[in-house]
Amino acid sequence: MPHHLAVGIQVAGSYFYLPHWQQGAFSALLLLHNGLSYQAMATRSNTYVKVYFLLVFLLGVFIFKDYGVSWDESIDRINGMVNAKYIMATLAPEWTEHQLVFTNVPDFAAHLENDHGALFHLPLAFMEVVWPGLDSRTYYLVRHFCIFLTFLLALWSVYKIALVRFKSQLLGLLTSALLLLSPRIFADGFYNGKDLVFLSFFTFGIYTLIRLLERPTLARAALHGFATAIATDVRILGCLLFALSIGMFMIEAIWGEKPKAERRQLGKAISLYCVVAISLTVVGWPYLWEDPAGKFLEAFDKMKRFRWEGDVYYLGQVVKGIELPWHYAPVWIAITTPVAYSLAFLAGAVIWLYTVVRYRFAVLRALEGRIDVLLAGWFSIPLLMVILLHSVIYDGWRHLYFIYPAFLVVAVRGAYAVWQASKNSLVLKRATLVLAVLAGAEAVYTAVRMVAAHPNQQVFFSFLSPEQVEQLFDRDYWGVAYRQGLEWISTHDTAAQLTINAPVSIVLENNLAILKPADRARFKINGTDKERYYLTAYRMHPEAYPDTIGNEVYTLKTNGIKILSVFYRW
Repeated sequence: MPHHLAVGIQVAGSYFYLPHWQQGAFSALLLLHNGLSYQAMATRSNTYVKVYFLLVFLLGVFIFKDYGVSWDESIDRINGMVNAKYIMATLAPEWTEHQLVFTNVPDFAAHLENDHGALFHLPLAFMEVVWPGLDSRTYYLVRHFCIFLTFLLALWSVYKIALVRFKSQLLGLLTSALLLLSPRIFADGFYNGKDLVFLSFFTFGIYTLIRLLERPTLARAALHGFATAIATDVRILGCLLFALSIGMFMIEAIWGEKPKAERRQLGKAISLYCVVAISLTVVGWPYLWEDPAGKFLEAFDKMKRFRWEGDVYYLGQVVKGIELPWHYAPVWIAITTPVAYSLAFLAGAVIWLYTVVRYRFAVLRALEGRIDVLLAGWFSIPLLMVILLHSVIYDGWRHLYFIYPAFLVVAVRGAYAVWQASKNSLVLKRATLVLAVLAGAEAVYTAVRMVAAHPNQQVFFSFLSPEQVEQLFDRDYWGVAYRQGLEWISTHDTAAQLTINAPVSIVLENNLAILKPADRARFKINGTDKERYYLTAYRMHPEAYPDTIGNEVYTLKTNGIKILSVFYRW
């Protein structure tokens, strides 16, 4: 029997070929051994995945109570109540009229932001309906925990996307860990009920789309339609998920190498997806109920010409939100993302472009190639829309946070491709090992900075010095650090009445709402310049305050950056 067909055992470098009558039994044992080994490896991998997500969940459970209340949360709370009142008035008008909880809630038609999606805020609003007299601290703690749960969904979704793309649980976990170790995203994962929640549901929608492309069943089509509707009902830009889906369906129909039966199934799945996505979008967005098509187009037009004429502090200058330079978003992405992530992304983007130029449409014949096209559209289309259409965005790049998971998957692709290429050269392998060590060191350093900054990871700058940050950019634009200032005053001043003020009172009102009732009752916001304490987070005010404002009795710094001051005025 030729050696390449014989079954043998290697012992001390030599092969001993088995007699023919033993080969069948040995082959069976070998297959059983390999199967059991693979099963054991898969079991261990699944255990690692479960342990990772369990640890992240426990981390959130332990720290979600630590964060302050951001600018928009009280506004979101009102939006939720306005939509809840409208829904109940439509379904049960007589019952709604007798509910005291709706007494001071504006009517839907008169509410300025009635076109904003309120799907995430609605369950919290109904919690207040069924729990009259709910304390504001309880409300915001529940809200923050719910936001964290959506962040957990984002971590899981990006893991699954990377798992499908790379066929590797290790790379899937790495991608998810990079999202976790993104300080600003992490902090927003506890209080940003708009941008972070949208990121989470949009990422989940991308995953359900990839599952549908893998195997176009009706169940998967319905789930993807449901995911698209949720994302759109959180923020109208979720309709981009619908556009990406239609585009990917066209690519799948042209380049996907599926048998005829599967192609027919894909057609049915697309039809069902469209019906589910459109109908559930209308159901979950009360603003559309009266005139679905007309109201949707109206809301989309308002999004393109967003009604915000405020100013931002950018590169040391006060700039109007409607006059932002084209580089506003790219610069913010660069300075708030760990350097290794950005370099890996550039490598991944260049490698993908090279592949497209060299192989052109051939890259679309493999599912991985089609996923890469989806990732490119997910990341680049929203960014180009902002740049080319001069869209109004502010507070850094938070309105574009939902493209960040695509950024990370491309980054992992770049890092992995460089690692694979280095195997053919000893010099490249050594250089790549050095880069890997440096990237790992930065990841560890980022984690250390996150722990040191807790609970203010939202003021993270990757490579700028504290002095540069304070001169060139806004710091805690969300205003969540005011909570720590209020808690410091409450702890260090025993007076029964504590009068306070700030540049804008809403940040004080919001953060007072999450204090314990006894502590909250001691504070009174006073706008007469005779208050006892003045708090500031230096938003739109980079320079130091004059001595006439009072004595600075408390300073809060995050990684060397001053983000809050408390002045004693008497």
